[in-house]
Amino acid sequence: MSQVATQKKPGGSDKPASTIGRQLHESPVVREAIDKIVNEVKAKAAQITGARPPTDGLKQSYDDYMKRAADVRGRGLLYPYLGSGIGNGALVEMLDGSVKWDMICGIGVQFFGHSEPELIRAALRGGIDDTNKYGNLQSNFEAYEFCETLLNEAKKGSKLKYSYVATSGAMANENALKVCYQRAQIVNNQSAPRVIAFRDCFMGRSVTMSQIGDTAAYRQGIPLSTLVDYMPFYNPVEAEKIGKAKYIDGSVARLMEYIERYPKQHACFIFEMVQGEGGFNVGDRDHFKALMECCKAHKIAVWDDEIQTWGRLPRMFAYDQFDLGQYVDVFCVGKMTQGCVTMFTEDFNPQPGLLSGTFLGEGVSFRVGQEVIERLRDGNYYGPTGTITKHHEAFVKQVKALAAKHPNWFPKVPEVSDIAGGLGGMMRFTPFGGNKDKIMKACKTCFEEGVIVFYCGHGPHHVRMLPPLGVFQEKDWPAVFECIERGLARAES
Repeated sequence: MSQVATQKKPGGSDKPASTIGRQLHESPVVREAIDKIVNEVKAKAAQITGARPPTDGLKQSYDDYMKRAADVRGRGLLYPYLGSGIGNGALVEMLDGSVKWDMICGIGVQFFGHSEPELIRAALRGGIDDTNKYGNLQSNFEAYEFCETLLNEAKKGSKLKYSYVATSGAMANENALKVCYQRAQIVNNQSAPRVIAFRDCFMGRSVTMSQIGDTAAYRQGIPLSTLVDYMPFYNPVEAEKIGKAKYIDGSVARLMEYIERYPKQHACFIFEMVQGEGGFNVGDRDHFKALMECCKAHKIAVWDDEIQTWGRLPRMFAYDQFDLGQYVDVFCVGKMTQGCVTMFTEDFNPQPGLLSGTFLGEGVSFRVGQEVIERLRDGNYYGPTGTITKHHEAFVKQVKALAAKHPNWFPKVPEVSDIAGGLGGMMRFTPFGGNKDKIMKACKTCFEEGVIVFYCGHGPHHVRMLPPLGVFQEKDWPAVFECIERGLARAES
């Protein structure tokens, strides 16, 4: 809430001054009402205890809803997912009454799953704000308190100092790119129109980000106006073949080719330290460090994109995971934080007018986002013995057991070092030799069998999971993999 000043009122009273808005939010009537709502949600959510098939009598109405959604969109949904509005942790109920294990969580947004009481409490507090949307011109303080909380954590391992809120990850990336362009203009006294990114990266769906992202289908029909040079992401299989030092030297040589071909033309190098859509590929500190030092030597901004990785690795920030925070100039975060943010160091603080916009976001998002950050900060999620590491170990164990039981589902894939991969809460496994058609079929049959997963990679392809590790219990992994086993059996046939 807004700050309250203690001041002496006329007449000699020392009672703290307070706004009417604060009085509303601290009203016993409001608090009691919120408590009742939260308790009712908890009571209803407690009825959801496991995956189950659709309820008799709801299938026709569900099909009708699906048709209406398709009519609005112009094509059907990729998954027949329409939620009823309630769940219980990692479990979510559909409009047809079925319940599924949600192991993708809006592609990484809902780290605390469904119907989480304290997040609902925070959302209800935001729901009684005087407006739904906060703006760049007119905002309540919650937007800045949210950023302040995030910055306090970011500063512990980096030189990041300032932040700007955006309404989507793509817009946060757009703002980061503008910051990099402007800084390059100042440093080089000329424009730097080129961007360096890793192969198989994903940046969002705006016109510019669709061009930087390395997926051809996302830019079909879009005039190509953004100049991008792609670097190979770290490949442990190739590095082992030729030796890690030689592999890194080759990457640096490739980067220097671009720099020498286009001197002072690169505004930034975008680093996804664990690639998301590209295949949950895990980078290497030495490889990143060599590339970042090369960038620093040639005044190319180091941009750390953590929109999918933030919060779900064994460290809160990926740059801390790889001990590279000192190199980061610009940083983007979103998804789990609910509000999307661009951060930057003192040197990259942009001139007035570069970053603005009508909307910052909603008070609900900022309150829930702050609750998420604080819970992660104060909980036992990180480190070698933290919840996230333990869950990844449990996930790998389940994949290995499934492969031992059904070895024909898991033929060796030369391009990957292990059938189970990823890092922390970014989990992927590779059945069917990474064949795209079978992976896509498996995702859909797994959905029908009671577990929601997704795919990633550009060949080989993988099944990916972004589980709600804030609420998911280790004891529930076998139940999830029972659904996966049934789904893979159907996809294999």
